[in-house]
Amino acid sequence: MSFSEFLGNGKIVAALRGTFRAARVPHALLFTGPRGVGKFTLARMFAQAANCERLADDFCSECATCRQIGQLADLQKLIEHGLAERGESADAATVERVPLILQAHPDVWALVPDPVRAKNPVARPTLRIGQLRAVQRAAYFQPMGRRRVFILDRAETMRWDVANVFLKILEEPPGSATLILTAPSPSSLLPTIVSRCMQFHFAPLPLPEVEQILKSHTKRKPSEVKLAAQLSEGSPGLAIELNLEEAVEKRRTALRILERAAKGQGFAQLFTDTSALAKDRESSLEDLLAVFYGLLSDLLELSAGVHAPHLRNPHLAKELSALAGSLDTAWTMRAIRQLDELAAGARRNLNRQLGLDALAAALVFRESTTTR
Repeated sequence: MSFSEFLGNGKIVAALRGTFRAARVPHALLFTGPRGVGKFTLARMFAQAANCERLADDFCSECATCRQIGQLADLQKLIEHGLAERGESADAATVERVPLILQAHPDVWALVPDPVRAKNPVARPTLRIGQLRAVQRAAYFQPMGRRRVFILDRAETMRWDVANVFLKILEEPPGSATLILTAPSPSSLLPTIVSRCMQFHFAPLPLPEVEQILKSHTKRKPSEVKLAAQLSEGSPGLAIELNLEEAVEKRRTALRILERAAKGQGFAQLFTDTSALAKDRESSLEDLLAVFYGLLSDLLELSAGVHAPHLRNPHLAKELSALAGSLDTAWTMRAIRQLDELAAGARRNLNRQLGLDALAAALVFRESTTTR
């Protein structure tokens, strides 16, 4: 495997290879874009290229260094090993004193949001101050190979007061290390951190490319391949991991909430559906909000009479069209603004059940007051 096998966003790959050829490797990179589009994969490839024993601007996947760093491709295995070493019943002090560091090679660290426990993980894993302080100490060590690389996956989960610890590293960057942050967008991080990084935004892949990846990496039926590619919105990693049955049911439940709220139906039915969504511990609150954003985006296009709308939920086209016919654009825009308020609260660790209940209640209330 080499950079040539990375799928999509070829300009980013070319730019990164160019930094190696020019011997001007940046001290900090920020990879932004949707989940599953390849941000962490390319960060791991960068670490391999920065330390490959055979190549200068690529990696061979065969030397001992490449093989060691390549173990980061199986993050879950490394996470489980790290949590097992720390102990299932670790208290808050132990979690900070023994930070979760995924290290397949002495010069390459990967930091992921700490779930604390393997069997009963916290609802909202975050990058913790113990992890950041460990990076702060290690970043200035001389590498055993060519370059030290620290990958901070989902950097947006850092609390902003904790992020200031990391900012100190960027203010006085080590010459022999590169720090790579991944996040959904620059706006999810402190502006002072963003301004000190070389930024690359990963665009979603075209639908045919995602379908081709699914055909070569999964055993899904053709109809399932098409639906998974559509629901992934251009993220091949997400498409491969997607449980289609659960994804479809989640979207149907969210659509029922919007339907009942728009029609001003009883709170008992609404809260039954919001409770069902809140119990989905496999999805973060942000993931659930993305489902609502997708549905509201479809409703906005349909209610506005857009010609040949590009639906994010084509499997619900009939139901969406029926609901859009009973709504006006103003209601959909109000719903989106209410969702924006809930999304802002998600970063403050808002309780998902209360948040979803508040969203449904607000939509019912606003509809009832505007129709009097």
